[in-house]
Amino acid sequence: MNLDEIKSILQLMEANKLVEFEYEDDGRRLKLRRAEDRVVTAAVPMALPAAVPMAASAPAAAPAAEAPRPSNLTEFKSPLVGTFYRSAKPDSDPFVNVGDEIGPEKVICIIEAMKVMNEIKAEMSGIVREILVKNGQAVEFGEPMFLIEKK
Repeated sequence: MNLDEIKSILQLMEANKLVEFEYEDDGRRLKLRRAEDRVVTAAVPMALPAAVPMAASAPAAAPAAEAPRPSNLTEFKSPLVGTFYRSAKPDSDPFVNVGDEIGPEKVICIIEAMKVMNEIKAEMSGIVREILVKNGQAVEFGEPMFLIEKK
């Protein structure tokens, strides 16, 4: 399943007010579940017994007070769940750095999901002002990854 297919499924879930979606293929299972206007995803091997719970989520900590961000900054959010990588290879230069000017077709990172490396494009023009996640960090759907000053 590629990034475009996952995005389409998420759009259909939103449009049809679906709470849950489950997909099984080739020994893998993808489950999307909406909870409180956000999407939680989990991918587990089929070999797990049905009695084992997916994953217990820890109670969310109270959000810390943040300084207001300038209005011209846009959060670029993760389009899927996976592992964030700043470069194509560990010894390669990062796709983008703070201060880089980007265009809509510029690849800004890779997110590995289910052993598939998904190139993530900026989809906007602007300047990278902050990188909010670390290389190799797990990211959730909708999690802010970059702050972009739109042009």
